[in-house]
Amino acid sequence: QVQLEESGGDFVQPGGSLRLSCVATGKTFDIAAMGWFRQPPGKARELVATITTGGTTNYGDSLKGRFTISRDNAKGTLYLQMNRLQPDDTATYYCNALVRTLVYWGQGTQVTVSS
Repeated sequence: QVQLEESGGDFVQPGGSLRLSCVATGKTFDIAAMGWFRQPPGKARELVATITTGGTTNYGDSLKGRFTISRDNAKGTLYLQMNRLQPDDTATYYCNALVRTLVYWGQGTQVTVSS
């Protein structure tokens, strides 16, 4: 099993930046890929970005350029650098990990962008 814990969510003004972290514990050596998803209030969960063990990344529509996903395999930690945040980025952000055919999820961290 893999356990995931997100942190770094906060209240930020439009145009600001945040960096989210997700620490993976347990059988982390079996993780093939990790990702960030978000769920805005009243909406479905959507893709933010994913990254494989080899470093191949994939981003949701219109987020590349403002958001950057990275991972430190040695530390078992996934990051999401978010710049030029806008109110539409307000959401609960979740990290996940793919282990063979299983997907593990964290509990989420709240990001609120408002003036």
